[in-house]
Amino acid sequence: MAASTSSISRLGFRHHQPLGTNPGSHSQPSGSVSFHSGSHCFYFKPLEAARQSQLSRLSVVVKAESRSEEMQVDISLSPRVTAVKPSKTVAITDQATALAQAGVPVIRLAAGEPDFDTPAVIAEAGINAIREGHTRYTPNAGTQELRVAICQKLKEENGISYKPDQVLVSNGAKQSIYQAILAVCSPGDEVIIPAPFWVSYPEMARLADATPVILPTSISENFLLDPKQLESKLNEKSRLLILCSPSNPTGSVYPKKLLEEIAKIVAKHPRLLVLSDEIYEHIIYAPATHTSFASLPGMWERTLTVNGFSKAFAMTGWRLGYLAGPKHFVAACNKIQSQFTSGASSISQKAGVAALGLGYAGGEAVSTMVKAFRERRDFLIKSFGEMEGVGLSEPLGAFYLFIDFSSYYGAEVEGFGKIDDSDALCRYLLDQAQVALVPGVAFGDDSCIRISYAASLTTLQAAVERIKTALLPLKSAVPV
Repeated sequence: MAASTSSISRLGFRHHQPLGTNPGSHSQPSGSVSFHSGSHCFYFKPLEAARQSQLSRLSVVVKAESRSEEMQVDISLSPRVTAVKPSKTVAITDQATALAQAGVPVIRLAAGEPDFDTPAVIAEAGINAIREGHTRYTPNAGTQELRVAICQKLKEENGISYKPDQVLVSNGAKQSIYQAILAVCSPGDEVIIPAPFWVSYPEMARLADATPVILPTSISENFLLDPKQLESKLNEKSRLLILCSPSNPTGSVYPKKLLEEIAKIVAKHPRLLVLSDEIYEHIIYAPATHTSFASLPGMWERTLTVNGFSKAFAMTGWRLGYLAGPKHFVAACNKIQSQFTSGASSISQKAGVAALGLGYAGGEAVSTMVKAFRERRDFLIKSFGEMEGVGLSEPLGAFYLFIDFSSYYGAEVEGFGKIDDSDALCRYLLDQAQVALVPGVAFGDDSCIRISYAASLTTLQAAVERIKTALLPLKSAVPV
């Protein structure tokens, strides 16, 4: 809530009118603010335009009334920060949460986290870790106990063999991915990213001074990368190919045959590595099956496999992920982490050991969640499939639906304005239907909108009705 004028005055702040409109004993620049403290009065004013650098650096001048000298404070930000886009998924989720806390009955389908509680066995392991005093720093790379358990899981479930010193445990798979990009990419290197993509991939590449190269895919091909398109884009600058299967935001699953075709192309380029994001591997719907890219012939040596506990085990708040790969690369990521966050939570790591002890692919606890996700997916596919002008690709994994609503673009809505892209449509649906969704432009495809079905079936049913009602007047408003 904005502070009142009186409360601002009590804090000692005073806003000044532009120069010449509010004459006084002291001359201040246009729009300056003064702060009074005892016998001193400090003025803040924008620095002259000539002082602006090529990087659009900003400065302020702090002038003490009792002194003649000026102290310049540089409040500029790194070009890396200015080049990075804020996460739309986080922004929309925060906005929807704020509306809900204000009493607005918003249905939140923007966040990418399961709506289930962490399985009791895992939660108890975390509680016991606290009671038993496992509350100190762990080795930077993670406890030996957890890394051994991860190695066993990768061998039994994924067909890839690692030693504990080839595994790095981090504070979530997100950190694992970013550290991998930082470790292997040099300035000017290219990171190949199929679109639609998870919102953070391109921004992580930019933060590493690498160049994201986006390869569009089509809904008619289930949003899967065309190997020929990949081959046409590779060059001596190509350093990292990011694959996510099952995919966020589309739910697409790469069949083994297609991955083998991609692997043959990758093998022709000595500099090219692959980051395989497999965080949704256990949330998959038969007959689809998951294939780890590192298990393919010749790919172990050049693949960085990222996984974690957030999605399959409903442990988003525990912040626990891991990277597995050749020791040379993992050691580099370990070095970055040692100067960044150090090791992951000791408590979470004990819970992670319990999670991997639930059985193959998470056992009954995970299969129960996957069964519920599939039921929800089927409901949404049927519901939206009945709507006119909606494009669908049936997801085979994860818990997202990436729907083409572009036929509704162009509509003019009284009191709202023109809906000309996915961002405008999502704002309209939040305003009119009170349903929070994520615009496809955040994922590199402006024709679509992402719907998370990590919500109860009852909630999804209510959301569909609201969306249909809100979209009904739009179709007739679209210019032909």
